[in-house]
This record gives sequence, C-alpha cells and structure tokens, in this order.
Amino acid sequence: MEWALLGILFAVCAALCAVGFYKFVYFLSIGYGFAVAGGGIAVLVMYCLAPTATPLWIVLAQAALFVAYGARLSGFLLVRELKNASFNKTDVKRQTLDKNSEKKMPVFVLCAIWLCVSALYVAQVSPMLYRFRNGAADWPVPVIGFAVSVLGLVLESVADHQKSVQKAARPDMVATRGLYRVVRCPNYLGEIVFWTGVLIAGLTGLRTVGQWILAIAAYVCIVYIMFNGAQRLEKRQMKRYGDNPEYAAYADKTPIIIPLLPIYHLNKPEA
Repeated sequence: MEWALLGILFAVCAALCAVGFYKFVYFLSIGYGFAVAGGGIAVLVMYCLAPTATPLWIVLAQAALFVAYGARLSGFLLVRELKNASFNKTDVKRQTLDKNSEKKMPVFVLCAIWLCVSALYVAQVSPMLYRFRNGAADWPVPVIGFAVSVLGLVLESVADHQKSVQKAARPDMVATRGLYRVVRCPNYLGEIVFWTGVLIAGLTGLRTVGQWILAIAAYVCIVYIMFNGAQRLEKRQMKRYGDNPEYAAYADKTPIIIPLLPIYHLNKPEA
C-alpha cells in the first residue's frame, strides 16, 4: 500500500515538473513549485479517499502550506520570466547570447534528470504522506512544524521583495539592507527554514527506518542544494562586483546563509 501511494505521488510530481522538457532550468524552478503544490494536493486527496486517525485539519494545513509555497515560488519565477522575455525582445545582443548559451541536452539526459528531481520532490513531501498513512493523531509537533514553515515562507517572500526594490533603486550593487543585513542569501535561508518545518511536522508520524531515511535524505539534499546555490551566486557576484570595495566589505562581514554562523565565503577569492 505504501509503495502504491508513493507511486501515485511520484506520477503527480513527475507530470507537474515535466515543464522542464521545455526549458531545462524549469525542472528545478517553476516545475519544482508546481510539483510541491501538486504533491500536497495529491496527499490530501489520498487522505480524503481513505481517512485515518490523523485529524483532517492537520492534513489540510500541511497541504495549504505546500500549495502556498508552490504558488509563491512558481508565480514569482513566471513573472520574472515574462519580464525577462519582454526585455529580451528589445535587446538583440541579449537574444544572440541567450541562443548561443542554450545547449540542447540529449533526451535520455533530460529524462534521467526528470526522474531524479521527481523522486526528490516525492521525498520532500513524504513526511506529510507518512503522517496520514500511519495515522499519527498527535498535534503539538505538527503545529510547531507549521509555524516554522510559515516563518520560512515569510522570509522568502520578504527577501525577494526587498531584493527587487533595492536592485531597482541601485542595479550596480547587491541588496544589502533589510534581511540582507543579516545574511547575504535570506531567500535560501527561508527555503531551509520552510523544509525544516516540514520535517518537524512529520517527525512523530515516521515509523520505519525507510521512512526516516527518505525524509532525512530529502532534507539533507535541500540544505546541500541551498548551499550550492549560494556558492554559485557568490561566484557570479564576485565576477561582477569583486572590484567594488563596498561589496567586498559587505561580503566579508555578512554570513552567506546562516545567521551568526561565521561562514562568509564558499568560494576562494580569484587571484
């Protein structure tokens, strides 16, 4: 029964992130948001078809968080894509660069990536699935997890807004005010906080070693992906702003992703 439910969840996530076949990066961006939202709805439907001792409001709350997360992420990225597309139409040089930089991947490579990311998205949503599947009826721990996830969503939303405002006012410098005074990648911090909440919400619903491994492995992967994303972002910023003393001073004193953790750089300075 458990494998059948995981199979259904995998099919839903795979279908919704298949948008990546249109543009590779969508597997990990717009398709990611679609898959998480769709996965949350799929688990809610499974619960409604076969209710357990888990209170309905807990499943509804977790599903709502997944939908809110996916809608915010995919909506934000879609708006940005549309703006970039509109700008590129009037920039012949940028059109040429974009066409030259886009390399078509072999279909089998795309399929392998598609299956891997779909499996990851299933693992990320799995704590919610296991809570309902195992009939966990407790509520204090899930409520704590929901509160942490809401905090993560707020951090991501505020960080994206603050960055847009600051970049519009000063495009020649990275965002340095608001949440960016605390860490240089507050949106990545929000992502980690959101999925920390998801893991907490599912902790008391996990029963077998396999369930624990899947849930924890998904969380570790997300943390790794966020640090890897921060590393790549820092590398781009170093190339663009590395000669700017203001940027260097900001980067040297502001943690890159975790507040109070003295990790300021993930790349070695270029000679």
